Amino acid sequence: MNILGISAFYHDSAACLVRDGQIVAAAQEERFTRKKHDHAFPKQAVTWCLKEAGLAIEDLDHVAFYDKPILKFERILETFVAVSPRGFGMFLKGLPVWMAEKLHTPRLLDQGLDRRFQGRYIFTEHHESHAASAFFPSPFEEAAVLTMDGVGEWATASIAHGKGNTLRMLSELRFPHSLGLLYSAFTTFCGFRVNSGEYKLMGLAPYGEPRYVDTITTHLLDLKEDGSFRLDMRYFDYCVRESMTSSRFAKLFGGPARAPESPMTQREMDLAASIQVVTEDIMLRMARHARKLTGAKQLVLAGGVALNCVGNGRILRERIFDDLWIQPAAGDAGGALGAALFTWHQLLEKPRKVCKADSQRGSLLGPRYATASVRTSLDAVGAKYRVYESEAELCDAVADLMANEKVVGHMQGPMEFGPRALGSRSIIGDARSPAMQSVMNLKIKFRESFRPFAPCVLQEHVSEYFEMDQGTNSPYMLVVAPVKESQRRPPQGPEAAGLDKLKAPRSTIPAVTHVDYSARVQTVDAERHPRLYGIMKAFYRKTGCPVIINTSFNVRGEPIVNTPEDAWRCFMGTNIDALVVENVLLLKEDQAVSTLDRDAYLSKFELD
Repeated sequence: MNILGISAFYHDSAACLVRDGQIVAAAQEERFTRKKHDHAFPKQAVTWCLKEAGLAIEDLDHVAFYDKPILKFERILETFVAVSPRGFGMFLKGLPVWMAEKLHTPRLLDQGLDRRFQGRYIFTEHHESHAASAFFPSPFEEAAVLTMDGVGEWATASIAHGKGNTLRMLSELRFPHSLGLLYSAFTTFCGFRVNSGEYKLMGLAPYGEPRYVDTITTHLLDLKEDGSFRLDMRYFDYCVRESMTSSRFAKLFGGPARAPESPMTQREMDLAASIQVVTEDIMLRMARHARKLTGAKQLVLAGGVALNCVGNGRILRERIFDDLWIQPAAGDAGGALGAALFTWHQLLEKPRKVCKADSQRGSLLGPRYATASVRTSLDAVGAKYRVYESEAELCDAVADLMANEKVVGHMQGPMEFGPRALGSRSIIGDARSPAMQSVMNLKIKFRESFRPFAPCVLQEHVSEYFEMDQGTNSPYMLVVAPVKESQRRPPQGPEAAGLDKLKAPRSTIPAVTHVDYSARVQTVDAERHPRLYGIMKAFYRKTGCPVIINTSFNVRGEPIVNTPEDAWRCFMGTNIDALVVENVLLLKEDQAVSTLDRDAYLSKFELD
């Protein structure tokens, strides 16, 4: 039986194809259209998933959509009534869109599928989709399920109990009281964009001091022991206008919001540190309550807040549960996968086979390209390259480049599903280099210098470099852990403040050690990522270091690269030194003077 899962029309459209309970393919629409967070019907993602599965639209048995538009519209109407007459302008602006489009999601799905689908549409609730995406692919027979995001229909967080092939929803937090929206309010107030700037706020937090924690917990929310809370909506405007915070919020925190791209002040750093502390406290309380409600020894997470890897690391280190698994595509894109799996296991009552690692296949679920097609693409732009017949020789050559502080764009195998690049669409380099973080941020990613990079570490060496138990798996880069005490190096000279902390190396792997001695860890093993593992083993043999730096293969404002053409443009439009696409290696110094207008290339992507 073939089930197509779809998320669309709100944020991060995606498609996922499930056949007899097995995930066959999944991809986000933005990777094809090159529009970051594309929310249109995922036409190209659907087309690719069907092609990968060898199916036509007519072969689909069910199409599952990741939320219930009628319930969402009900929430919008009831909210308007509750806050009227405030918010009338926003309601009038949004009403035509709802009446013309979102209330008629089946019609939009029909149009997107060329009116060729003859089966049944299924609409799962938003947090059911998140819960299904977290539990059903997980390596656990039984688990507590915690989902947290901005808002679905009404729910903003939920606790469920997963066992075998069933999910039982136990409790939920309801709009407008939302941990995701609370964090987003601070994101916008600090000058970043909702739905893309939350990573920045999390990365900024270690530069500040949590001076505002008491202010937040005293004025903004009434927090209960079980992690539930009520927000004081006098400080928030997202119910009444297109703004997250009110003038009362600005007064509470000493003045207006920071303008985007303006200089960062100590206030923003301290606000970031403060809301991160509060967020972690709420996540821990919710996790403890989930353990109490379900009695389960394992926990799975999904929803946008589950991408807060600092909070995830706290849950893991507090040992509330014996083990933790987080959906790699934790945001709305993963809802497509969850809707399809919910349909198969919960609605159709089909059995579930638990895989020892997980059934997500390393989240490498997207398109891949044969070397022959790669060469055709590169020949078309006049690229100079070398093809390696030997995998070992290629890995050795790449390791040599990194050992000499060269930055390498790496594209190989299926594209990752979810927001993290896990080695298949990554920019990699030497984690030992004190200058590498700033070089990558300013000259390659074209983004803020303070943003941290993640380390990839060979699985067998994880406990030598990070405060993680030997054998701990973190293949999806969703947990932050402290750098091992033995690897730390105290900063020389007087203690710096604010963003100046960045200038002082803090460990033997300074390019991936944040200013609070933390790191967002990805463990790499030969089974999930054979090519990346081969490169890292070669690098380890040459340098004695089993850790490299890994960031997504894109520039700021651009989706992660998908095709060889995307990789070539990013390679030539940035200061990346070398490019690997499948078995092909290109050096920047070998290329003719670029005809690619770098400014024109970068201008295509709106800064976020």
